[in-house]
Amino acid sequence: MKTDLNRRHFLRGTGALVALPALESLGFRRFASAATTVASTPPKRAVFLGIGFGLTKETWFPDITDTGADYQLTEGLSPLARHKSDFSVVQGCTNQFSNEAHWGSTFWLTGANRYSVPGQSMANSISVDQVVAQHLGQDTRFSSLALASEDVQGHGPGLSLAWDQRGKPVAGISDPVKLFHKLFSADDLPLEQRQAAIAENRSVLDAVLADAKRVQRGLSKTDTDKLDEYFQGIRDIETRLTKDEEWLEVPKAKAPIDEPAPGLKGKHEIDIMYDLIVAALKTDSTRALTYRMPGQSLLQSLDLNVSAHNVSHYAPGERMEASKQRDLAHSELLAGLIDRLKDTKETDGSSLFDHTTLTFGSNISSIHYLNNCPTVIAGRGAGLKLGEHLALQKDTPLCNVWLTMLQGMGIGVERHGDSSGIVKELQA
Repeated sequence: MKTDLNRRHFLRGTGALVALPALESLGFRRFASAATTVASTPPKRAVFLGIGFGLTKETWFPDITDTGADYQLTEGLSPLARHKSDFSVVQGCTNQFSNEAHWGSTFWLTGANRYSVPGQSMANSISVDQVVAQHLGQDTRFSSLALASEDVQGHGPGLSLAWDQRGKPVAGISDPVKLFHKLFSADDLPLEQRQAAIAENRSVLDAVLADAKRVQRGLSKTDTDKLDEYFQGIRDIETRLTKDEEWLEVPKAKAPIDEPAPGLKGKHEIDIMYDLIVAALKTDSTRALTYRMPGQSLLQSLDLNVSAHNVSHYAPGERMEASKQRDLAHSELLAGLIDRLKDTKETDGSSLFDHTTLTFGSNISSIHYLNNCPTVIAGRGAGLKLGEHLALQKDTPLCNVWLTMLQGMGIGVERHGDSSGIVKELQA
């Protein structure tokens, strides 16, 4: 049976369709089952929290010989003591192609080789959050959300932690107030004007695409490759326009928190961003989130008058003490985020924590070291082993952890980045 019903019609009638049969003959196989699933089984989510420069190796990493569930919690991780059975610390992982000691996030979620494209000195690949978005983001208003900060020390190239399927940077939202309005504020423009704006954007894209196709013949291979990349960019914009169109008549969720105060920096900025992350997950506005966190402003908010770079090159004395205080602040904030995820209830009575996978870490371990990437994993959304200290074989690809996580979330990919297999020790 043929029908012109599409996703917009379904979204407009979601409330009624939940109670109806699947209506597969009308093309609603995926969307009807998805709507029914929302009512019975909460969706899986993934959150990645990335710091720039690394941590204090002497006081943050557990002793490599002290593994298992009975490991001794370190000074740097001590604020997480109340959640010890609900997170795991993973050691031994590295992105084998990393070679920039000040790039704490550029390749953290991709595992890419920056020299993989001949003639280019900087190439990247898709980040793990965007893989999650491709598989779990079809039924949310935002396929993913990339959060950032104006403070970028230690992170390296990129606009956030996220990189799209072409290895291009995904822009990040660095203002908590703007993020709040993006999530929860209604569009002031009338529906007809918003529809017209999308139609105009499509018209412009069509014209640009037609012009580009006219010059396609007779190009060199290099120019053909550039044009192919250009066409992919156009397709990406078309995909976003389609997403906007699908959700035009669906009201945004009611904000479960108040609008943030403007101008928050450092520790206060991170704390409110964590509130907004929980709010975005609670309202199912997205299921894939990244946050590239500030470094310098965090130190300033802790009344530490040293630069983030100098702290990353700590030695015994003032700089090392500042590094340790920064670590404690991150662990305190992370413990508070886990509290909120546990306290937020789903429709079936379970907690948000039960369906979310939360990762905290960096591509830099400490000082200029690019091996043993600090990795904390919490949340039960991927069925991973929690409450453990795992010391993997030295230089295990960090992407093996990402691959294990993806497969645990039911995303059937066979590899990610430079992965060589899953981490069996991480599977529950």
